[in-house]
Amino acid sequence: MEASQLLQGTLLIAGQETKGSLNAIHAVNPATNETMEPAYLGGTKEQVNQAAQAAWQAFDTYRATTPEARATFLETIADEILALGDTLVQRAMAESGLPQARIEGERGRTMGQLRLFAGVVRAGKYLDVRIDPAMPERTPLPRNDLRLQYIPLGPVAVFGASNFPLAFSVAGGDTASALAAGCPVIVKAHSAHPGTAELVGRAITAAAKKTGMPAGVFSLMYGSGREVGSALVEHPHIKAVGFTGSRSGGVALMNIAAARKEPIPVYAEMSSINPVFLMPNKLETQAEAVAKGFVGSLMMGAGQFCTNPGLVVTLNGAGSDTFVNTVMSEIQNQGTQTMLTPGIYQAYCEGVAKLADNTSVELVGKGHESDAPNQCQPHVFKTSAQAFLADPSMEDEVFGSTSLVIQCANLDEYKAVAEHLEGQLTATIQMTDDDVEAVRALLPTLERKAGRILCNAFPTGVEVCHAMVHGGPFPATSDSRTTSVGSAAIDRFVRPVCYQDLPVALQPAAIQDANPLNVPQLLDGKMK
Repeated sequence: MEASQLLQGTLLIAGQETKGSLNAIHAVNPATNETMEPAYLGGTKEQVNQAAQAAWQAFDTYRATTPEARATFLETIADEILALGDTLVQRAMAESGLPQARIEGERGRTMGQLRLFAGVVRAGKYLDVRIDPAMPERTPLPRNDLRLQYIPLGPVAVFGASNFPLAFSVAGGDTASALAAGCPVIVKAHSAHPGTAELVGRAITAAAKKTGMPAGVFSLMYGSGREVGSALVEHPHIKAVGFTGSRSGGVALMNIAAARKEPIPVYAEMSSINPVFLMPNKLETQAEAVAKGFVGSLMMGAGQFCTNPGLVVTLNGAGSDTFVNTVMSEIQNQGTQTMLTPGIYQAYCEGVAKLADNTSVELVGKGHESDAPNQCQPHVFKTSAQAFLADPSMEDEVFGSTSLVIQCANLDEYKAVAEHLEGQLTATIQMTDDDVEAVRALLPTLERKAGRILCNAFPTGVEVCHAMVHGGPFPATSDSRTTSVGSAAIDRFVRPVCYQDLPVALQPAAIQDANPLNVPQLLDGKMK
């Protein structure tokens, strides 16, 4: 079925379709700059309130559903997304400029995340059940019966991301983990891909109906300015926020949330330049291969990944020269790629121009030019460690296929650069066995700076699994204790409650001695 036959340009509030009335959003095909139909009128504060009220009314019912029922809901969402078939793929391609293989892969990742969290719900480990039975005979003081489990926070506002129209958007990782935790979700769709958002929103709504979930478990809002987003974060029924986007956008939401009568957590993934440290022996022996791998990573998706390698640290010498010369040769053979939106393209051009205009920065090489709209022309620049340390503007993220090579005089400058950096999602080490001691000296700094440390790889590509951390110190994220990818993402949307001397008849199933849910229990300090 054609997308035009499914898309109505409507808000989806607790299973009901309704039109907004504020400024209209139109998707723009970035490959052609053509405006796409239908129009999506922005939601009002009254409609945000309707969605939040419905989510709040659904909360206690939804969080009381069995693990099996909630897991089935998540799996049914995945099935409904797949059932959209080429209609979803073609619309997402048109709205993002991304190729079919990328969209199909991202669809698979989105469904995989939903199914991963279905397994997390069934396993029940995230509840972190702890039982310390009563010890009435203990002296000098007896111990009460104490039982702990984690419960969901409440309705969650999720902001769709521009660079992942599926995996970090309406049914992306934030939504999947919040629904798994037992939290209703209200999504603020990204204005770059409203049609994709509507299709996926309809899939979630259909899954909720098929599995008997309360209608308020999911709503989808649109808005061209800040009104909808601000109203969501300000609403007293919203208890947490998931956001992927710019530093300015994330900080704005953090400030709104902090100013509330009841401040709430904002889990924002924002800015990262993902440094790659090329260690001396690796440079000496494998500089050419590393350079080719780096350019491949830099070019992936026009560099529009939060894990794009935007900084490379090298040691002056023959190895560094080989690396830079190989990068120059490789980058000059690269063509352009369509960027996600005209706005992202404009910001990219401004970031490249700022580096090009810096007298302490030298151009290593750039790719081919193109007359087509919104084309990312890749660039690589270089500078010295001393110049980098003296100019904070060089650390600004350029969202796209551009990177800065820092040439260091010695390993002490490696450490100085690492210490100078802000928080990062990733830090990468390219090394051989002969570099172990040099890496050992650098590693403590990298642990303090990044959420994921890679060895002999490149940071683009984030596996959805149990051990993944996609987070890091500010400004990579707003809370370095959390991750937005992997099964631990559910921890953002739950909190602990201790039950003291509660009668068995009132105890939640997870903390009962009988353990009817068969979840892991820590009994008096030992796993039961």
